[in-house]
Amino acid sequence: MSEPSSLAKEFVRFAVDSGVIRFGSFVTKAGRQTPYFFNAGLFNDGERLGRLAGFYADALLASGIEFDMLFGPAYKGIALAAALSVELARRGRNVGFAYNRKEAKDHGEGGNLIGAPVQGRVVIVDDVISAGTAVGESVRLLRGAGAQPAAVLIALDRQEKAAVAGSTLPHSAVQHAQSEHHLPVVAIADLDALLAVLDAARDPELARWLPEVADYRARYGVSRG
Repeated sequence: MSEPSSLAKEFVRFAVDSGVIRFGSFVTKAGRQTPYFFNAGLFNDGERLGRLAGFYADALLASGIEFDMLFGPAYKGIALAAALSVELARRGRNVGFAYNRKEAKDHGEGGNLIGAPVQGRVVIVDDVISAGTAVGESVRLLRGAGAQPAAVLIALDRQEKAAVAGSTLPHSAVQHAQSEHHLPVVAIADLDALLAVLDAARDPELARWLPEVADYRARYGVSRG
């Protein structure tokens, strides 16, 4: 396990304090029993969303990836791309953002892309990558509009073996998306960062989850990269 960055660990602590990362007994989309759950929908007020946007901006700018605009896949990605665009503008980098509808309209402006004209190098902004369906759809939409997908930016890389079409893959959903679409994926934090925070926790109620999360990592985890 590589040493997580200070940004990654700070984000994990923020997510835990906000109740966005919770501990208990949960079931993933792949049907696995997991001792932790990440729900970005709980960044649900202005203060939390604003701080979250700051983490996204830090991770994106530190990556060195060149981009011209942002794209938020429906539904969670919409708020994330909008919040990130506001934060980037606050830092002096004003870029457009767009998002998609689940179903195309046949009236008004029509189509299923909304917002700034989709063009140039585009960063796809989402919370996590599970099966990679949203990434694939976003890539097709962007390329179909003549734009160039530049990267995928997410909050948390679970670093576990992907389950696609009922089969367990030897690599993670993030690695699958990178290989399938030839795109870099930038994550603010990952499971290694969560383990590091649990390992350093002084709160016994938090620290007690370290063995279960570590066991889950041993059973389903993959190396990052």
